[in-house]
Formats: sequence, structure tokens, C-alpha cells
Amino acid sequence: MTHSLGLTLRRARHDAQLTQAATAEGICAQSMLSAIENGRYIPNSEILIQLCQRLKISLTAISLADNFDISNQVAINQELDRLCNRHAYQTLNDYLLSAPVLAAITTDRQTQAYYYYLGITEYQLKHNLDAAQQDFDLALNSTAGPATTLTRLIHAANGLTAATAGKPTVATTAFTTALADIDQAPYEADLNILFYLAALADYQLGRPVAATVRLQDGLRFITAHDSHYMLANSYHLLAVISAKSDHQNQADEANQFATMLTTLFHEKIFDDFTKYQ
Repeated sequence: MTHSLGLTLRRARHDAQLTQAATAEGICAQSMLSAIENGRYIPNSEILIQLCQRLKISLTAISLADNFDISNQVAINQELDRLCNRHAYQTLNDYLLSAPVLAAITTDRQTQAYYYYLGITEYQLKHNLDAAQQDFDLALNSTAGPATTLTRLIHAANGLTAATAGKPTVATTAFTTALADIDQAPYEADLNILFYLAALADYQLGRPVAATVRLQDGLRFITAHDSHYMLANSYHLLAVISAKSDHQNQADEANQFATMLTTLFHEKIFDDFTKYQ
């Protein structure tokens, strides 16, 4: 199945329980949004950014497709899942440091997942980037063996933290490890996020071309596995990068963004823009 930009936006709109009229209000004509959702028109990056913001498609607050257990106790794992999906990072940080949770961790894999989530909260709360990287290092040292989806996510989180801290060499090394031989890895939806995090790191480091390549690779990877997880976020970041690129004028920028998506997914561009004014 081919997942187009339009289908991705429609899915996000349904998830947000918004009508086309409410989504398009103040951004574009409802007829334009309808054309976008039905694959008859590709918006310029500015319109796509505004639509993503309206639909609350975040660039940084990302939920995993499937969370990892930190305990044998179902209630603890369910609470972790709930707090992660709400992006309640301070509450999650407090929860992870609570005595009942600490006492419930019994295996090396649970320990690894625990330090991964603890590092994520430290990163998101901007408490201490060094502390976040220490947590990720502890997570990686908790188990040995071949790469897993979780260890790849930990390397990616470490890489993004390094990029945020202005450490490009560390970031590049971390993402090289995270993405190594990914095409041979057993597919899990959470692998989709690796390309996105690598692109976000490149973007933070002022490497828009590299970020765009990462996103294009990620979009191909996602669609090759008939998935939609991280598609909307990837389109959003791609639009942000395109909008901030140094083009001569907005029309050139819009055309380049549309051409990029057309080349990537063989989307049909409807040229009569005035029809949707």
C-alpha cells in the first residue's frame, strides 16, 4: 500500500477528531484540504506546517509505537505507557524514581528499558543533558548481545542528546550504530523513529541536506513496511526544513518541496492552485 501525504493528514485529522472545515480554518480553503487528502494537490511547506500544528503533530514529543516493560507488574507497565503517551515527562520522571518502581525491576532487559525512559525524561525536561547521556550509557551496559530495537533506540536517543549538546561527532557515531544493518533487522514499528531522530539531530546541528536525506530514507523504510507510524512527523519536519532553506522566493520554495514529494512518492501534483483559493 502506498501511504500518501494526503492519507497521512486525513488519518491525523481523524485521530484529532476534527472536521475538514475546522482543520482548514485560517490556513487554507476546505476545498484545498480536501484536494490534499485525496491526493490531488500537494501543499507548500508553510501550509503543511500550519496543518501539522493544527493537528498537534509534534516535532519533539514523540510516543513509541510499542513501549517496553520495566517490570513484571502489569500495573506499573500500564502507568508507564499512560505517562509516555501523555508526554507527562515530569510525572514520569518522579514515577521512575519512586521506591515501588525501583523495587519492581527484576531483569537486565527491564533495567535497560528503565534507564532508557529515565534518560528520555532527563532530555525532555532539560534537567541535565550529561545526566541523560549517563542514563543511556547505563542502559546500553545493562545487557549484552546483538542489536535489538531497544538498543537501537537508546543509541538514537544518545545521538539526539549529543546533537542538542552540540557534539556532532558523538551524534554521528551514535546514529551510525543505531541504523547499522537496519534492513536486516526483524521489523518492528519502533524502528521507524530512528530515521526521524537522525534527521532531527542533523537539523539541530545545522545540516539540512543530511536531515532531508535521512527523512527520505525513513519515508521509504516506513512505506516499504506498509506502516504509517512516524509518517506525519516526518512530513512535518521535512516541511520545516524546506521552509527554512534559503530559496529565492516562496514560489521557488513551494515548487521545490512539491517536486521533492512528487519524486519520492510519484504523487500527482494538481497545478490549478487558483481552484482552491
